[in-house]
Amino acid sequence: PSSARVSLAVAVMGMLTILFFLSLWKILYNPTIKTLIADKWISFKLIKKIAVSHDTIKVTFENPLGPKALLGLPIGQHISFKFKDDEGKDVIRSYTPITGDELPGSVTFVIKVYKAGVHPKFPDGGKMSQYVDSVKIGESILFRGPKGSLDYKSCGKFSIVKPRKPIDKRVAKRIGMIAGGTGLTPMLQVILAVLRDEKDHGTTMHLLLANQSVEDILLKDTLDSLAKNYPTRFFVSYTLDRPPKNWKGYEGFINKEMIEECLPTAAEDVQLQVFMCGPPPMIKFACEPNLEKCGFKSNQLYVF
Repeated sequence: PSSARVSLAVAVMGMLTILFFLSLWKILYNPTIKTLIADKWISFKLIKKIAVSHDTIKVTFENPLGPKALLGLPIGQHISFKFKDDEGKDVIRSYTPITGDELPGSVTFVIKVYKAGVHPKFPDGGKMSQYVDSVKIGESILFRGPKGSLDYKSCGKFSIVKPRKPIDKRVAKRIGMIAGGTGLTPMLQVILAVLRDEKDHGTTMHLLLANQSVEDILLKDTLDSLAKNYPTRFFVSYTLDRPPKNWKGYEGFINKEMIEECLPTAAEDVQLQVFMCGPPPMIKFACEPNLEKCGFKSNQLYVF
């Protein structure tokens, strides 16, 4: 009887050990593990940082759950960053990554750094962007998410989920996009998701991107390369407030003519959608009124 009890104890310990290592394996290597938790701040370590322009950086963070773990961020949504300033106050800002669950183990952002002393209206610059720029390789930042209401699925299908409202399911086989400055990042997330979807052969996207100058255009080489490699599916147009000599794009604020020439033609078509992201004045005074003049309906529009 004594030896039987010992054998049973050994068997139980063996099973517990197996269960422990199985649980550890799932955490470290199971690609179905989702890292982000909506109500919890999680530390992500910076593993790569490169300058992509005079005021823009590309930063990559390591997933704390391992190289196979997924971020768990729906396409079209963003992540909050947090740190404490010199007064001990929380500073929180949101950014949209340019990578997602297609690349487990890490997440990459393109962030425009608003430096102090550059813009007279904002003498202190951007607290969060300057902080991210100051973080060294191996140091960490707190993330929380997902945030946002758009959830792009596949083949033009997406949902808009807002509190206390029914889920708004839409299909967009023709997508117009209007972005200003860093408002490009959620658009790029959707663009890349559509183009890498092997089941999607028909969704087309037309991007109109507004910036102050050529130097301010985020990832212009990437956008131009996508337009060249997918000539029937992705189209990009630019407008600048301060264009250089011999500029071949548009000039000035978004207007009716630009929308008519750069976006899909407005029609009574529920599979035609327009996404917008940028400064609130641009959306309110340039985008929405001119889209209405062009014949677009409210159920065809979405603002990130």
